[in-house]
Amino acid sequence: LILIGGFVQLLAGFLVFRKYDHLGGTAFLTFSALWSHLVNIGAGNSEGFTAGSIAFLVLNAFLIVLASSFNVVLLCMTLAMELLTICFLLFTLENLPLPFEIVMLSIFSIICFYGATASLANSMFGKDLMMMGPPLFTVESSKKDTEDPPPCICPKSHCTSGLRTIADLLNTGAVCGVPTDTVYALAASCKHPQAIEKVYRIKDRPQEKPICIFISNLDQLRAAAPPISPLLWEFMENVYPGGIGCIIKKGEWLKKLGVGAGYSRVGTQDSIMIRVPDLTVLVHLIDMTGPLAITSANPSGEVDSTHHDMVISRLGHKLEGVLCDGESDEVVASTVVNCTKIDESGITIVREGCIPAGKVMQIFEGVKNR
Repeated sequence: LILIGGFVQLLAGFLVFRKYDHLGGTAFLTFSALWSHLVNIGAGNSEGFTAGSIAFLVLNAFLIVLASSFNVVLLCMTLAMELLTICFLLFTLENLPLPFEIVMLSIFSIICFYGATASLANSMFGKDLMMMGPPLFTVESSKKDTEDPPPCICPKSHCTSGLRTIADLLNTGAVCGVPTDTVYALAASCKHPQAIEKVYRIKDRPQEKPICIFISNLDQLRAAAPPISPLLWEFMENVYPGGIGCIIKKGEWLKKLGVGAGYSRVGTQDSIMIRVPDLTVLVHLIDMTGPLAITSANPSGEVDSTHHDMVISRLGHKLEGVLCDGESDEVVASTVVNCTKIDESGITIVREGCIPAGKVMQIFEGVKNR
């Protein structure tokens, strides 16, 4: 029975540690060791038991002090265990009054039963159905709250108000970090060329590197009526929405698309990369703002940002807002395909990203054969 009691206490300690309650786990493991220590009485080693019990008395005294800052039930349990250890010492000295032993064992059993029942009930229902009692004292930390507020506005992507906040910022010429279906990106409204210029400064991006645009769906592109061949239309219908961006010939039709004053600051003089993201949050945002100038949210030459915290820590002090959406879907950016000569010589992979080049070519060959 003694060994079983020790095992039960050991199991309880392990379970409590799994719940990240280190004090409760330490208390149960200490009680388990004391329970198992009772074997020394049966073995006739009373001197060793006496020395060990004194050590447990000292150790449990520290647990009493710690338990007083948690709850009344845990405090009562450690106090009862201290008195119970004294009972064991009196027993080895053959000076333990029987009524005192019965009372202490009863008190300890009641406390243990109530504590176990209350913990189980409160954990199952997520409410304080059975009171555990407040701590007798709390230690106030002298350390000031050093957590600084975020350097920019950081709304959550799952809230409509969060989307509206970022959309309003973009519509007034701000630069914001946004999630995409690949990695996080910096976004600026195509209606504000000064915002696109700011993107270059924020990233320290070379001016010769063009910035692409995101639209919310292919119907937007159809409405702008660009001079696109049937083969290119078919190819784009097979890759949009998704992690493939198509470079096509630039033209005045972009202004019908809603690019506006930012026409000269997106793409090159002759071409532009367009992508339709496969992310509902970003599609809704683009519907609120119109086409967005997009580039990855990282200082030039550094790894891509795969979480909103990375964007905030690296570039947040330079941005007006970051739309927080947790982990990105990919760890690398999109695959870029040059489609400007798709009818003459086919397509060219400019950058292999999250979509393998082999898969892109397979899609193109399938479209071409049809």
